Amino acid sequence: MKKILLVEDEMYMMDLLEIHLSQDYQLFEAKDGEAALTLIREQSFDLIILDVMLPYVDGWTVCQKIRGKDDTPILMLTARSEISDRVKGLEIGADDYLVKPFDFEELEARVRALLRRSEQVRKRNNDHKIKFLNGRFIVDNESRKLVMNQQLIELTAKEFDLLSLLASHPERVFTRDILLDQIWDHYEVRDLRIVDTHIKNIRTKLKNAEADHPFIKTVWGVGYTINIQEDTR
Repeated sequence: MKKILLVEDEMYMMDLLEIHLSQDYQLFEAKDGEAALTLIREQSFDLIILDVMLPYVDGWTVCQKIRGKDDTPILMLTARSEISDRVKGLEIGADDYLVKPFDFEELEARVRALLRRSEQVRKRNNDHKIKFLNGRFIVDNESRKLVMNQQLIELTAKEFDLLSLLASHPERVFTRDILLDQIWDHYEVRDLRIVDTHIKNIRTKLKNAEADHPFIKTVWGVGYTINIQEDTR
């Protein structure tokens, strides 16, 4: 049974979450940010449902600390409906964002989608090869090669690292700051424009091999995401 950590300080909302999720998942509770971080240090979870407004340590900070440790899917809950808050949630690494009040059928659907996506990523990473477009697009992390339509695409080391990171997390939007931190060492050039330049170079090389398919999508105001269909073989 999948393990879900519920981080919520409102008892009424916590009770509702338990009612709707307890039959299908093993649930763990934390009523503030500090308690959540303690549980996360002690064990792993398949999904974290995280409220933004928490005592002691807020949800933004908890999310950032989780992302510094692993890629556990995070669904953030908040009563704040401003677009800027949604953008902030995505920028710091949340996988999805739900505004209160919400329909619990929608919550359950999003939980299933996040768990399904996480399992797909785990299986691809275990195989070392990430495949899309019915096997025509292959990122081989072991040999560090990209193959498109049985043609080897030459990428620089940084270009491969960028593409592999995006491909390993389909549908997740990465900000330029996160990409810079993940791919470039701290002693290297720290300029966000270098991310844009490498993305442009990757797009050019991919377009030459598979015309008219926008492999890397720009999410305006946020960052970049991979735009390739799942392998359905």
